[in-house]
Amino acid sequence: MEKKKILIITYYWPPAGGPGVQRWLKFAKYLPDFGWNPIIYTPENPSYPLLDASLIKDVPQDLEIIKTPIWEPYQLAEKLNKSNKKFKAGQFDVGKNQSWKSKLSIWVRGNFFIPDARIFWVKPSVKFLEHYLKQNKIDVVLTSGPPHSLHLIGLQLKKKLPTLKWIADFRDPWTEISYYRHLRLTKSSDKKHRQLESEVFKNADITLATSYTDAENFRKNGANAICITNGFDEDVSLNLTDEKTSGQNNSEIKNNIQSLESSNPNTHFILSYIGVLEQLRNPENLWKILNDLVQTNSDFAKYFMLKFAGRVDDKILESLKNSSLKNYILDLGYLSHDKAIVEMQSSDMLLITNFPNESSKGIIPGKIFEYLATGKQIISFGPDKADVSKILEETQSGKHFSYQDDDAIKAFILEKFDLWKNGNLLENAQNIEQFSRRNLTKKLAEVLA
Repeated sequence: MEKKKILIITYYWPPAGGPGVQRWLKFAKYLPDFGWNPIIYTPENPSYPLLDASLIKDVPQDLEIIKTPIWEPYQLAEKLNKSNKKFKAGQFDVGKNQSWKSKLSIWVRGNFFIPDARIFWVKPSVKFLEHYLKQNKIDVVLTSGPPHSLHLIGLQLKKKLPTLKWIADFRDPWTEISYYRHLRLTKSSDKKHRQLESEVFKNADITLATSYTDAENFRKNGANAICITNGFDEDVSLNLTDEKTSGQNNSEIKNNIQSLESSNPNTHFILSYIGVLEQLRNPENLWKILNDLVQTNSDFAKYFMLKFAGRVDDKILESLKNSSLKNYILDLGYLSHDKAIVEMQSSDMLLITNFPNESSKGIIPGKIFEYLATGKQIISFGPDKADVSKILEETQSGKHFSYQDDDAIKAFILEKFDLWKNGNLLENAQNIEQFSRRNLTKKLAEVLA
């Protein structure tokens, strides 16, 4: 039987790094096994916040990839303020860390580029793809955001070609994302954002969400929403199990934070954060608890290590540098995806943080699924009754806390430390096969049919 074709419109594609690229890279890998040939449409010259050339090897050799030029205003923004580089990844200075330049840049970003700075790719893409779709038999068009401007490509194509089957994939919410309220929007700009979001929800044949709560919220706002979470790739997890952590020398440690040498998990109790950590998800109460433990518990201080593998906001690192934790930090900087997984596997506990507000309870950080695949214990922070909490309980792989649960957090860490010290901290995650990339792609293929 001839395979059907799906055109995937995505901004993030290798050599882009970070979580945004993983979802459709992995779906493209497995879709042919379920009767679908993916075709990728992506920018020719994007301005990515992170690069990871190691992901190029995961691109199927026979995959058709179409590229067209994009113009983005980030170079101009970065000339105004170097911290504007964070905007590419939806990060901002907040509170006392905001300078007048940061405030101005955020206001410009939120009010002049709606929904985001990739808006200038919409018009030329619609023109190109309208012709492409008329010349080629495509069964489904899918847009993946953020950047949510890509959904406007799908929206305009749907209006021009009403019989087109269009799926809008929301890796993160639009107006319900936590940083939305930090954009300093005028009333008219906020109204425009919400009108565009509503149009996407009402015109897309199917809206995909990556969490249970997001899917429910999208349905309340008029979308035909289905949840397909992110997941882990069994091939990557299994192939890296026996690899050793690559050595890091002191010249690789950023911001003059005192570092520990890479060590065997038997000699240190390692709590690791893997990925990007910005100010809006900074677990300040955890740092205070750990700071107290290394000062008052000599046994804990003897063995503890706090490891970062990813891009951590400079302000967070500076704060840690000025605390007692400075002597317990190993900061490896941004690593390739393959090496990041090795660092997960060489840890004893893995840390997840989320935005603290109630509207973020539906956000499920993509890294949780690769955390699950390691079998390591997970400690998570975010709002009460979050979707992450449901996953951790179902898989018995860790515990979720609010940012106010100081006593319970401290007790949980010490419980795991005591188990580790006595050689009893076991790897025992359960029921995780539902989150494998292959099983999730099977579910996607059923939705596409």
